[in-house]
Amino acid sequence: QVQFVESGGGLVQAGESLRLSCTASGNTFSFLSIGWYRQAPGKQRELVASISSGGTKEYDDSVTGRFTISRNNAENTVYLQMDSLKSEDTAVYYCSEVRPSVRGWVPYGSWGQGTQVTVSS
Repeated sequence: QVQFVESGGGLVQAGESLRLSCTASGNTFSFLSIGWYRQAPGKQRELVASISSGGTKEYDDSVTGRFTISRNNAENTVYLQMDSLKSEDTAVYYCSEVRPSVRGWVPYGSWGQGTQVTVSS
């Protein structure tokens, strides 16, 4: 089973940027579609961005135009560039393999430990 390690979180002020990294184990990474999720206190985990094995990118409306997902298969890593951060982006961010379903992308496999992003206003 693929394991993921997230990093790059931190404390920033509103309007600033962060880049998160998600590094996977194993040698099947290039065949996987990957999603970035976040979970704020008291809220459900939500998918904010995804990138398919073919490179197709999708974003939640709340981050469109501010967040950019990318991948480097040679490094087994997916990135999430977060610009113009807002206080409502504060959450623990996780990555996961995602698979298609009738409801759209759904997470598959285990979760990493996540990385905390805190945006002060």
